[in-house]
Amino acid sequence: MSDDDTRTAAAPTRREYVKYGGAVIGGGILAGCTGSETGDEGEPEEDGDGDSYSVTMSPAGEITLEHPPERVFTNLVHHADMALALGHGDSITALYAPQNFGPLYDLFLERLEDVSTEWTDLPNSWNIDKEHLYELNNDLHLADPAYMTVMDSLDRDDIDEISENISPWFGNSYSDSHREPPEAWADDYEYYTLWEIFEKVAAVFQEEQRYQELTAVRTDLLSEIETNLPPETDRPRVARIQTGLSDGELSIWPFPLTDPGYEQAHLRPLGAEDAFADTEAYSEIDLEALVEADPDVMLITHAMGANSDFVETKEFLENDPVARTIPAVENDRVYPMAIRYGGPIAHLFQLEMGAKELYPEQFGEWPRYDGGAYPELPESEQLFDRQRVADIINGDTEQ
Repeated sequence: MSDDDTRTAAAPTRREYVKYGGAVIGGGILAGCTGSETGDEGEPEEDGDGDSYSVTMSPAGEITLEHPPERVFTNLVHHADMALALGHGDSITALYAPQNFGPLYDLFLERLEDVSTEWTDLPNSWNIDKEHLYELNNDLHLADPAYMTVMDSLDRDDIDEISENISPWFGNSYSDSHREPPEAWADDYEYYTLWEIFEKVAAVFQEEQRYQELTAVRTDLLSEIETNLPPETDRPRVARIQTGLSDGELSIWPFPLTDPGYEQAHLRPLGAEDAFADTEAYSEIDLEALVEADPDVMLITHAMGANSDFVETKEFLENDPVARTIPAVENDRVYPMAIRYGGPIAHLFQLEMGAKELYPEQFGEWPRYDGGAYPELPESEQLFDRQRVADIINGDTEQ
Protein backbone atom coordinates (compact mmCIF):
# COMPACT_ATOMS: atom_id res chain seq x y z
CA MET A 1 0.00 0.00 0.00
CA SER A 2 1.32 3.44 -0.93
CA ASP A 3 1.69 6.33 1.48
CA ASP A 4 -1.32 7.99 -0.14
CA ASP A 5 -3.40 4.84 0.41
CA THR A 6 -2.44 4.73 4.08
CA ARG A 7 -3.19 8.39 4.59
CA THR A 8 -6.58 8.36 2.91
CA ALA A 9 -7.65 5.17 4.65
CA ALA A 10 -6.91 6.68 8.05
CA ALA A 11 -8.66 9.97 7.42
CA PRO A 12 -12.41 10.47 8.00
CA THR A 13 -14.35 9.71 4.85
CA ARG A 14 -16.60 12.24 3.13
CA ARG A 15 -19.55 10.26 4.45
CA GLU A 16 -18.23 10.55 8.00
CA TYR A 17 -17.77 14.29 7.62
CA VAL A 18 -21.41 14.65 6.66
CA LYS A 19 -22.63 12.35 9.42
CA TYR A 20 -20.74 14.13 12.16
CA GLY A 21 -21.20 17.67 10.95
CA GLY A 22 -17.64 18.39 9.75
CA ALA A 23 -16.74 20.67 6.86
CA VAL A 24 -17.06 18.92 3.51
CA ILE A 25 -14.92 20.00 0.58
CA GLY A 26 -16.51 20.67 -2.79
CA GLY A 27 -20.18 19.84 -2.43
CA GLY A 28 -21.02 17.71 0.64
CA ILE A 29 -22.08 14.46 -0.97
CA LEU A 30 -23.62 11.73 1.13
CA ALA A 31 -22.88 8.73 -1.04
CA GLY A 32 -24.53 5.33 -1.19
CA CYS A 33 -24.53 2.61 -3.86
CA THR A 34 -27.05 0.15 -2.49
CA GLY A 35 -28.39 -1.31 -5.71
CA SER A 36 -31.95 -0.38 -4.75
CA GLU A 37 -34.48 0.00 -7.54
CA THR A 38 -36.28 2.97 -5.98
CA GLY A 39 -36.46 6.17 -7.97
CA ASP A 40 -35.89 4.29 -11.25
CA GLU A 41 -37.91 6.80 -13.24
CA GLY A 42 -35.17 9.39 -12.70
CA GLU A 43 -37.14 11.63 -10.34
CA PRO A 44 -35.32 12.41 -7.06
CA GLU A 45 -36.81 10.64 -4.08
CA GLU A 46 -36.65 12.87 -1.02
CA ASP A 47 -35.44 11.25 2.20
CA GLY A 48 -37.49 11.62 5.31
CA ASP A 49 -35.60 14.64 6.62
CA GLY A 50 -36.19 16.55 3.38
CA ASP A 51 -32.52 17.51 3.05
CA SER A 52 -31.23 14.73 0.81
CA TYR A 53 -32.48 12.98 -2.30
CA SER A 54 -31.83 9.69 -4.07
CA VAL A 55 -31.53 8.73 -7.74
CA THR A 56 -31.16 5.24 -9.18
CA MET A 57 -29.51 3.96 -12.34
CA SER A 58 -27.84 0.70 -13.28
CA PRO A 59 -25.14 -0.37 -12.68
CA ALA A 60 -24.41 1.85 -9.67
CA GLY A 61 -27.85 1.46 -8.14
CA GLU A 62 -29.20 4.11 -5.78
CA ILE A 63 -27.11 7.09 -4.75
CA THR A 64 -28.06 9.65 -2.13
CA LEU A 65 -26.93 13.27 -2.22
CA GLU A 66 -27.25 16.28 0.01
CA HIS A 67 -27.23 18.78 -2.89
CA PRO A 68 -26.11 18.91 -6.53
CA PRO A 69 -22.44 18.06 -7.10
CA GLU A 70 -19.99 20.88 -7.74
CA ARG A 71 -16.93 18.80 -8.67
CA VAL A 72 -17.69 16.02 -11.16
CA PHE A 73 -15.43 13.35 -12.64
CA THR A 74 -16.40 12.06 -16.11
CA ASN A 75 -15.01 9.47 -18.46
CA LEU A 76 -16.94 9.05 -21.73
CA VAL A 77 -18.08 12.33 -23.15
CA HIS A 78 -21.83 11.64 -23.27
CA HIS A 79 -21.93 12.17 -19.50
CA ALA A 80 -19.92 15.40 -19.73
CA ASP A 81 -22.25 16.60 -22.48
CA MET A 82 -25.21 16.01 -20.15
CA ALA A 83 -23.65 18.06 -17.36
CA LEU A 84 -22.94 20.83 -19.87
CA ALA A 85 -26.49 20.75 -21.23
CA LEU A 86 -27.80 21.11 -17.68
CA GLY A 87 -25.69 24.20 -17.05
CA HIS A 88 -22.94 22.41 -15.11
CA GLY A 89 -20.17 22.16 -17.69
CA ASP A 90 -17.78 23.99 -15.37
CA SER A 91 -18.15 21.25 -12.75
CA ILE A 92 -16.19 18.74 -14.87
CA THR A 93 -12.76 17.93 -13.41
CA ALA A 94 -11.64 15.15 -15.78
CA LEU A 95 -12.60 13.80 -19.20
CA TYR A 96 -11.56 11.07 -21.59
CA ALA A 97 -9.22 12.47 -24.30
CA PRO A 98 -9.85 16.12 -23.37
CA GLN A 99 -7.45 17.40 -26.03
CA ASN A 100 -9.79 15.91 -28.62
CA PHE A 101 -13.24 16.23 -27.10
CA GLY A 102 -12.67 19.68 -25.61
CA PRO A 103 -11.96 21.26 -29.03
CA LEU A 104 -14.70 19.12 -30.62
CA TYR A 105 -17.36 20.50 -28.29
CA ASP A 106 -16.04 24.00 -28.87
CA LEU A 107 -16.98 23.48 -32.54
CA PHE A 108 -20.61 22.85 -31.56
CA LEU A 109 -20.69 25.62 -28.99
CA GLU A 110 -19.65 28.20 -31.59
CA ARG A 111 -23.34 28.08 -32.55
CA LEU A 112 -24.74 28.47 -29.02
CA GLU A 113 -24.49 32.02 -27.73
CA ASP A 114 -22.66 32.43 -24.40
CA VAL A 115 -22.17 28.67 -23.97
CA SER A 116 -18.58 27.51 -23.61
CA THR A 117 -16.35 24.99 -21.87
CA GLU A 118 -12.76 24.82 -20.69
CA TRP A 119 -12.27 21.09 -21.08
CA THR A 120 -9.16 20.89 -23.25
CA ASP A 121 -6.63 21.09 -20.41
CA LEU A 122 -8.47 18.78 -18.00
CA PRO A 123 -6.81 15.58 -16.77
CA ASN A 124 -7.38 12.60 -19.05
CA SER A 125 -9.66 10.22 -17.18
CA TRP A 126 -8.71 7.15 -19.22
CA ASN A 127 -6.71 4.71 -17.07
CA ILE A 128 -6.78 7.17 -14.20
CA ASP A 129 -5.44 5.62 -10.99
CA LYS A 130 -6.98 5.53 -7.54
CA GLU A 131 -4.50 8.01 -6.07
CA HIS A 132 -5.43 10.60 -8.69
CA LEU A 133 -9.11 10.14 -7.88
CA TYR A 134 -8.34 10.88 -4.24
CA GLU A 135 -6.50 14.02 -5.31
CA LEU A 136 -9.40 15.22 -7.45
CA ASN A 137 -11.77 14.72 -4.49
CA ASN A 138 -14.93 14.86 -6.60
CA ASP A 139 -18.47 15.17 -5.31
CA LEU A 140 -19.64 12.70 -7.96
CA HIS A 141 -18.03 10.24 -10.37
CA LEU A 142 -20.33 10.62 -13.37
CA ALA A 143 -19.04 7.48 -15.04
CA ASP A 144 -20.10 3.87 -15.43
CA PRO A 145 -18.37 1.91 -12.64
CA ALA A 146 -18.48 -1.28 -14.72
CA TYR A 147 -16.81 0.45 -17.63
CA MET A 148 -14.11 1.89 -15.39
CA THR A 149 -13.00 -1.65 -14.47
CA VAL A 150 -11.97 -2.47 -18.06
CA MET A 151 -9.04 -0.11 -17.55
CA ASP A 152 -5.76 -1.40 -16.18
CA SER A 153 -5.72 1.03 -13.27
CA LEU A 154 -8.92 0.12 -11.40
CA ASP A 155 -10.69 -3.03 -10.26
CA ARG A 156 -14.00 -3.67 -8.51
CA ASP A 157 -12.48 -3.21 -5.05
CA ASP A 158 -11.06 0.16 -6.10
CA ILE A 159 -14.48 1.22 -7.40
CA ASP A 160 -16.11 0.31 -4.09
CA GLU A 161 -13.39 2.06 -2.11
CA ILE A 162 -13.73 5.29 -4.09
CA SER A 163 -17.50 5.20 -3.68
CA GLU A 164 -17.20 4.72 0.06
CA ASN A 165 -14.37 7.16 0.78
CA ILE A 166 -14.92 9.95 -1.73
CA SER A 167 -18.24 9.98 -3.60
CA PRO A 168 -20.52 7.68 -5.59
CA TRP A 169 -20.32 6.47 -9.16
CA PHE A 170 -23.28 7.21 -11.40
CA GLY A 171 -23.17 6.53 -15.12
CA ASN A 172 -24.08 4.09 -17.84
CA SER A 173 -21.90 3.42 -20.89
CA TYR A 174 -22.69 -0.06 -22.22
CA SER A 175 -26.05 1.22 -23.40
CA ASP A 176 -24.09 2.72 -26.31
CA SER A 177 -24.77 -0.37 -28.44
CA HIS A 178 -26.05 -2.78 -25.77
CA ARG A 179 -22.63 -4.34 -25.39
CA GLU A 180 -21.99 -6.95 -22.73
CA PRO A 181 -20.52 -5.40 -19.56
CA PRO A 182 -17.76 -7.14 -17.59
CA GLU A 183 -18.91 -10.46 -16.17
CA ALA A 184 -18.97 -9.20 -12.58
CA TRP A 185 -21.63 -6.66 -13.55
CA ALA A 186 -23.58 -8.56 -16.20
CA ASP A 187 -26.41 -10.07 -14.14
CA ASP A 188 -27.98 -6.78 -13.02
CA TYR A 189 -26.93 -4.47 -15.85
CA GLU A 190 -29.73 -2.48 -17.48
CA TYR A 191 -29.73 -0.64 -20.80
CA TYR A 192 -31.21 2.82 -21.26
CA THR A 193 -31.81 5.24 -24.09
CA LEU A 194 -29.72 8.39 -24.25
CA TRP A 195 -32.60 10.47 -22.99
CA GLU A 196 -33.35 8.07 -20.12
CA ILE A 197 -29.77 8.43 -18.92
CA PHE A 198 -30.06 12.19 -19.38
CA GLU A 199 -33.21 12.28 -17.25
CA LYS A 200 -31.44 10.52 -14.40
CA VAL A 201 -28.40 12.79 -14.64
CA ALA A 202 -30.78 15.78 -14.59
CA ALA A 203 -32.26 14.41 -11.36
CA VAL A 204 -28.77 14.19 -9.84
CA PHE A 205 -28.13 17.86 -10.65
CA GLN A 206 -31.73 18.78 -9.74
CA GLU A 207 -32.12 20.35 -13.16
CA GLU A 208 -35.41 18.79 -14.21
CA GLN A 209 -36.63 22.05 -15.76
CA ARG A 210 -33.66 22.25 -18.12
CA TYR A 211 -34.13 18.58 -18.97
CA GLN A 212 -37.80 19.11 -19.81
CA GLU A 213 -37.06 22.15 -21.97
CA LEU A 214 -34.36 20.32 -23.93
CA THR A 215 -36.68 17.34 -24.31
CA ALA A 216 -39.23 19.67 -25.90
CA VAL A 217 -36.58 20.90 -28.38
CA ARG A 218 -35.72 17.32 -29.28
CA THR A 219 -39.38 16.34 -29.62
CA ASP A 220 -39.99 19.22 -32.04
CA LEU A 221 -36.91 18.27 -34.07
CA LEU A 222 -37.90 14.60 -34.29
CA SER A 223 -41.42 15.59 -35.32
CA GLU A 224 -40.04 17.86 -38.06
CA ILE A 225 -37.88 15.01 -39.36
CA GLU A 226 -40.56 12.34 -39.17
CA THR A 227 -43.15 14.51 -40.88
CA ASN A 228 -40.91 15.29 -43.84
CA LEU A 229 -39.13 12.01 -44.48
CA PRO A 230 -39.55 10.76 -48.07
CA PRO A 231 -41.13 7.35 -48.72
CA GLU A 232 -38.88 4.41 -47.86
CA THR A 233 -38.42 3.61 -51.53
CA ASP A 234 -36.80 7.03 -52.01
CA ARG A 235 -34.34 6.82 -49.13
CA PRO A 236 -30.62 6.29 -49.71
CA ARG A 237 -28.52 3.27 -48.84
CA VAL A 238 -26.17 4.54 -46.13
CA ALA A 239 -22.83 3.33 -44.78
CA ARG A 240 -21.83 4.71 -41.41
CA ILE A 241 -18.13 4.12 -40.89
CA GLN A 242 -15.19 5.14 -38.77
CA THR A 243 -11.90 5.44 -40.62
CA GLY A 244 -8.21 5.77 -39.96
CA LEU A 245 -5.71 6.92 -42.57
CA SER A 246 -2.04 6.03 -42.08
CA ASP A 247 0.83 5.65 -44.55
CA GLY A 248 -1.53 5.66 -47.49
CA GLU A 249 -3.67 2.86 -46.05
CA LEU A 250 -7.33 3.31 -45.06
CA SER A 251 -8.70 1.37 -42.10
CA ILE A 252 -12.49 1.02 -42.01
CA TRP A 253 -14.88 0.07 -39.19
CA PRO A 254 -18.59 -0.04 -40.09
CA PHE A 255 -21.41 0.52 -37.61
CA PRO A 256 -24.96 -0.70 -38.31
CA LEU A 257 -27.45 2.16 -38.31
CA THR A 258 -30.12 0.15 -36.54
CA ASP A 259 -28.03 -1.18 -33.67
CA PRO A 260 -29.82 -0.64 -30.36
CA GLY A 261 -28.34 1.93 -28.06
CA TYR A 262 -27.59 5.60 -27.90
CA GLU A 263 -24.71 5.50 -30.40
CA GLN A 264 -27.29 5.36 -33.19
CA ALA A 265 -29.86 7.66 -31.57
CA HIS A 266 -29.13 10.45 -34.07
CA LEU A 267 -29.37 8.14 -37.10
CA ARG A 268 -32.23 5.71 -36.41
CA PRO A 269 -34.90 8.43 -36.73
CA LEU A 270 -33.70 9.12 -40.30
CA GLY A 271 -34.94 5.73 -41.45
CA ALA A 272 -32.31 5.14 -44.15
CA GLU A 273 -31.46 1.79 -45.69
CA ASP A 274 -28.48 0.32 -43.83
CA ALA A 275 -25.58 -0.79 -46.00
CA PHE A 276 -24.09 -2.71 -43.06
CA ALA A 277 -27.19 -4.03 -41.33
CA ASP A 278 -25.70 -7.51 -40.91
CA THR A 279 -22.21 -6.40 -39.90
CA GLU A 280 -20.99 -6.64 -36.33
CA ALA A 281 -20.01 -3.29 -34.83
CA TYR A 282 -16.32 -2.73 -34.05
CA SER A 283 -15.24 -5.24 -36.73
CA GLU A 284 -12.77 -4.01 -39.34
CA ILE A 285 -13.43 -4.41 -43.07
CA ASP A 286 -11.34 -3.78 -46.15
CA LEU A 287 -12.00 -1.39 -49.02
CA GLU A 288 -13.42 -4.16 -51.20
CA ALA A 289 -16.12 -4.83 -48.59
CA LEU A 290 -17.04 -1.16 -48.63
CA VAL A 291 -17.32 -1.28 -52.42
CA GLU A 292 -19.49 -4.38 -52.18
CA ALA A 293 -21.80 -2.62 -49.69
CA ASP A 294 -22.53 -0.14 -52.50
CA PRO A 295 -23.68 2.85 -50.36
CA ASP A 296 -25.37 5.89 -51.89
CA VAL A 297 -24.19 7.95 -48.89
CA MET A 298 -21.22 7.51 -46.59
CA LEU A 299 -21.17 9.05 -43.12
CA ILE A 300 -17.71 9.20 -41.58
CA THR A 301 -17.84 9.50 -37.83
CA HIS A 302 -15.28 11.40 -35.71
CA ALA A 303 -14.91 13.76 -38.67
CA MET A 304 -14.82 16.90 -36.54
CA GLY A 305 -12.34 17.90 -33.87
CA ALA A 306 -8.61 18.22 -33.35
CA ASN A 307 -7.73 14.72 -34.56
CA SER A 308 -10.00 14.59 -37.60
CA ASP A 309 -8.61 13.49 -40.93
CA PHE A 310 -11.93 13.81 -42.77
CA VAL A 311 -10.61 15.98 -45.59
CA GLU A 312 -7.68 13.65 -46.24
CA THR A 313 -9.94 10.57 -46.06
CA LYS A 314 -12.40 12.08 -48.54
CA GLU A 315 -9.55 12.92 -50.92
CA PHE A 316 -8.20 9.37 -50.57
CA LEU A 317 -11.58 7.91 -51.54
CA GLU A 318 -11.92 10.27 -54.50
CA ASN A 319 -8.45 9.44 -55.81
CA ASP A 320 -8.39 5.70 -55.22
CA PRO A 321 -9.35 3.82 -58.41
CA VAL A 322 -11.39 1.25 -56.46
CA ALA A 323 -13.03 3.57 -53.92
CA ARG A 324 -14.17 6.14 -56.47
CA THR A 325 -16.49 3.57 -58.06
CA ILE A 326 -18.67 3.64 -54.92
CA PRO A 327 -21.86 5.64 -55.66
CA ALA A 328 -21.39 7.80 -52.55
CA VAL A 329 -17.90 8.80 -53.68
CA GLU A 330 -18.80 9.14 -57.34
CA ASN A 331 -21.72 11.46 -56.52
CA ASP A 332 -19.90 13.51 -53.85
CA ARG A 333 -22.03 12.21 -51.01
CA VAL A 334 -19.33 11.47 -48.45
CA TYR A 335 -20.22 13.46 -45.35
CA PRO A 336 -18.91 14.03 -41.83
CA MET A 337 -20.51 12.97 -38.59
CA ALA A 338 -18.98 14.50 -35.50
CA ILE A 339 -18.88 11.85 -32.81
CA ARG A 340 -20.05 8.30 -32.07
CA TYR A 341 -21.31 8.65 -28.52
CA GLY A 342 -22.13 12.25 -27.72
CA GLY A 343 -24.77 13.46 -25.28
CA PRO A 344 -27.83 15.66 -25.82
CA ILE A 345 -26.03 18.67 -27.33
CA ALA A 346 -24.19 16.57 -29.90
CA HIS A 347 -27.42 14.62 -30.45
CA LEU A 348 -29.38 17.70 -31.55
CA PHE A 349 -26.68 18.92 -33.91
CA GLN A 350 -26.13 15.47 -35.42
CA LEU A 351 -29.84 14.87 -35.98
CA GLU A 352 -29.90 18.08 -37.99
CA MET A 353 -26.61 17.22 -39.69
CA GLY A 354 -27.77 13.75 -40.74
CA ALA A 355 -31.16 14.95 -41.97
CA LYS A 356 -29.49 17.44 -44.31
CA GLU A 357 -26.85 15.00 -45.50
CA LEU A 358 -29.33 12.23 -46.30
CA TYR A 359 -32.33 14.28 -47.45
CA PRO A 360 -31.23 17.64 -48.90
CA GLU A 361 -34.46 18.12 -50.83
CA GLN A 362 -36.54 17.84 -47.66
CA PHE A 363 -34.28 19.57 -45.12
CA GLY A 364 -31.86 21.72 -47.12
CA GLU A 365 -28.37 20.82 -48.23
CA TRP A 366 -25.51 20.23 -45.83
CA PRO A 367 -22.76 22.72 -46.77
CA ARG A 368 -19.37 21.46 -47.84
CA TYR A 369 -17.29 20.85 -44.71
CA ASP A 370 -13.52 21.22 -44.79
CA GLY A 371 -12.95 21.47 -41.05
CA GLY A 372 -13.61 24.03 -38.36
CA ALA A 373 -16.76 24.81 -36.43
CA TYR A 374 -20.19 23.37 -37.09
CA PRO A 375 -21.38 25.41 -40.11
CA GLU A 376 -23.30 28.59 -39.43
CA LEU A 377 -26.58 27.86 -41.19
CA PRO A 378 -29.04 30.65 -42.03
CA GLU A 379 -31.84 30.73 -39.47
CA SER A 380 -34.37 29.66 -42.09
CA GLU A 381 -32.35 26.46 -42.70
CA GLN A 382 -31.87 25.48 -39.05
CA LEU A 383 -33.91 22.50 -37.88
CA PHE A 384 -33.78 23.51 -34.21
CA ASP A 385 -33.60 26.86 -32.44
CA ARG A 386 -30.01 27.56 -31.34
CA GLN A 387 -31.00 30.49 -29.16
CA ARG A 388 -33.59 28.44 -27.33
CA VAL A 389 -31.00 25.74 -26.57
CA ALA A 390 -28.44 28.34 -25.44
CA ASP A 391 -31.03 29.98 -23.19
CA ILE A 392 -31.90 26.64 -21.58
CA ILE A 393 -28.25 25.82 -20.89
CA ASN A 394 -27.73 29.30 -19.47
CA GLY A 395 -30.71 28.96 -17.14
CA ASP A 396 -33.33 31.00 -18.99
CA THR A 397 -35.95 28.25 -19.01
CA GLU A 398 -39.66 28.63 -19.50
CA GLN A 399 -41.65 28.63 -16.31
